[in-house]
Amino acid sequence: MFALDHVVLTVRDIETTCAWYQRVLGMRRVVSENGRVALHFGSQKVNLHPAAAPYSPHAAVVEPGTADLCFLSSRLIEEVVEDLQGEAVAIELGPVRQVGAQGPMDSVYFRDPDGNLIEVASYARRV
Repeated sequence: MFALDHVVLTVRDIETTCAWYQRVLGMRRVVSENGRVALHFGSQKVNLHPAAAPYSPHAAVVEPGTADLCFLSSRLIEEVVEDLQGEAVAIELGPVRQVGAQGPMDSVYFRDPDGNLIEVASYARRV
């Protein structure tokens, strides 16, 4: 059995990325003992690698803006959309109905500062 522990984003500017993910998605910036920066949320994290000097080992192609990530929210997707609009985040698509690992979900899509496609999805439905 496998589980996902973390993902890595290659970014142009770690501080800009941290500020955006903290403000827009409420993630927590954590610096490890070796000085590497990660964004923590729940029991997961996103490690950040600087594009100018990526840590080894790394993916074969190291470019900012090449990721497509989906984060789950326990909130209704309409509430997520309201928060994104409040932060002046341009929504590219959604809310739309999608199928995730656990079944049908509602999603909204937008971009982070590096152009990565970010999806926030919710399995919560209005009753």
